[in-house]
Amino acid sequence: MSAKPVRLAVAGLGMASKPHLEALADLRSSVEVSGLFDISKDRAEERAKAYGFPVFDSFDAIVADPETDGVIVITPPDQRQDIVSRLAGAGKHILSEKPVERTTANAEKIVDICEAHNVTLGIVFQHRFRAGAERLRALIEAGELGDLSLVRADIPWWRDQSYYDAPGRGTYQRDGGGVLISQAIHIMDLMLSLTAPVIAVQALCATTRAHKMESEDFATAGITFADGAFGSIIATTATYPGGAEGLIIDGTKATAELRAGKLNITWRDGRTESVGELSGTGGGADPMAFPSDWHRDLIKDFADAIASGRSPRISGREALKVHRFIDALVTSSKTGLLVPLT
Repeated sequence: MSAKPVRLAVAGLGMASKPHLEALADLRSSVEVSGLFDISKDRAEERAKAYGFPVFDSFDAIVADPETDGVIVITPPDQRQDIVSRLAGAGKHILSEKPVERTTANAEKIVDICEAHNVTLGIVFQHRFRAGAERLRALIEAGELGDLSLVRADIPWWRDQSYYDAPGRGTYQRDGGGVLISQAIHIMDLMLSLTAPVIAVQALCATTRAHKMESEDFATAGITFADGAFGSIIATTATYPGGAEGLIIDGTKATAELRAGKLNITWRDGRTESVGELSGTGGGADPMAFPSDWHRDLIKDFADAIASGRSPRISGREALKVHRFIDALVTSSKTGLLVPLT
């Protein structure tokens, strides 16, 4: 007899739900959707009809449903703590959109709540699951790039003012910040998963004249890594019309550039290799202009983690690393000082 499929619900059906729903549709043979819920009943029914999924009449119904193993939480960050507390208390595993919460302190509370209730907490950092990123990880772990010398993260994105005119967007109260915690967090998480720990940063964060918003739409920093490598990051949503984010890693044996999902490797001996395909990244006017296969593989990993009792590849505690990195960038910008990370 085959194992019972993991059953997942979805809470929150705003803009970020599209790749999740497409991924779940692709995973029908191994992951069942117990139902969708949104504060807008019309939106929930529209999404349910489009994808052929059931609808929950209330969030309470998800919490009480004995057949729901886990919940994909796609709500704004300021709603996370109450939602996670109720789900964890009911024994539901949780896959949460990034960031974990608006502040590192609140993110730590969410991680602690899930650990106290012995439920799995995964975080949606889908960029780790791109084919090019997987190959880059394998190359670094095998030492094929040699010793890492330089690490450069480049996020030249664009958001129109109308994006920030939406209630709460780009505010500290709802989102926890601007380009760092809402957009660049993906590439920074990927970077931190591939490199030695960061030991110090020197940063500048600002709001350019391109936007009227509370938080930053530009950030740049120099980075020192524990293994002696150095790096830089430049992240913005003020570069029209927006370009593909990139992560370039220079080693003593080769240089690897991951951009728009495609990895290009140039070895010092003249060999070259390309892995993955160019794809949309959400760096332009349409934030959701990217494929859903990264989400599919991430959700499949989360479902497998529930079924086997292991930790997902990107756990809540793992995700705290990028939150602390962002804190150091913001602190450095405010103080003008080199900020150490321990």
